[in-house]
Amino acid sequence: MTFCLDSTIIKPEKNQDIHNAVVLLHGYGGDGGDISMLSLNWKRHMPNTIFICPNGHERCEINSSGYQWFDLTRDDPDYILEQTLNAEKKLNKFLDEIKNEYKIENNKICLSGFSQGCIMSINVGLTSNEQYNCIVGFSGKIINLGNLKKRKKNSTSTLLIHGDKDDVVSPTHLLEAKDFFLRESINVETYLVKNCCHSIPIEASSIALNYILKKFKS
Repeated sequence: MTFCLDSTIIKPEKNQDIHNAVVLLHGYGGDGGDISMLSLNWKRHMPNTIFICPNGHERCEINSSGYQWFDLTRDDPDYILEQTLNAEKKLNKFLDEIKNEYKIENNKICLSGFSQGCIMSINVGLTSNEQYNCIVGFSGKIINLGNLKKRKKNSTSTLLIHGDKDDVVSPTHLLEAKDFFLRESINVETYLVKNCCHSIPIEASSIALNYILKKFKS
């Protein structure tokens, strides 16, 4: 099947059955191939999991070789929110295609992303009619607290990881997001990685892997 978003897909080896899926959403200017690198280690511990890494639906405005989930060239919160809502529609269509193709439900899917991909994972994950297995976000934030509060439909368990020296998305957004999740009675875990900038180091990858394993087994 051809999906509405071009994707890097890593299927279980030796044609093993698919029990779970991890959807990995890249950051601004990246692509599915970039974020798929997380699966190189993770797949050894999740032999029945398919890893699906779509490209954003738009070419990046400042890096034509990469993609974006929403435009950041205008410093206008209302415009950015509008763009994220458009991206949600694309992602929800894509996720419906994935669920239909691989016969898998929300409770078997982890939504994960880096930076912009983290923002989209949170938005899509918490506004779905059905709860996902979990959300795992790296170096992101909640793009609009008031809007998400109004649209929230479920309480998917979430892990948020951030570098303490991130100069692209301030680590203060981790605390802001944690406060939102707690106020909304959503099970949230957070981890601040020491001496880490805007990236996903091995430490963060390992913490995320253990969290996902725990959630898939529960």
